[in-house]
Amino acid sequence: MCAKRKIHFKRRSHIFAQRIIATELKPLLQTIDGFISIERFASMAVEGKILSLSFWRDEQAVKQWRNLEAHRAAQTKGRGKIFDDYRIRIAEVARDYAMNERDEAPKDSTDWHH
Repeated sequence: MCAKRKIHFKRRSHIFAQRIIATELKPLLQTIDGFISIERFASMAVEGKILSLSFWRDEQAVKQWRNLEAHRAAQTKGRGKIFDDYRIRIAEVARDYAMNERDEAPKDSTDWHH
């Protein structure tokens, strides 16, 4: 599973425009074979900074999304009018577990929190 982490620094006056674009693109995500989920978070420390965190089955799914024409058009708008800066990081998920879903938790963690 791949995690795509994108940190946006928005121009304050364009926050609404970015939300509209994200809303328009969201249904297209469902058409990508390998898309798992997406969430957006606002920084409590830096005004206008958001994190868009998406999960994909593999790098091929990320590539399909990256090359979708509507997504490329949205990127052009974002680079030209909405974002002052951004960073994209693609990473592999080494483990994925939660408080009550411990299948992938390390043994020492499971032993401690039994």
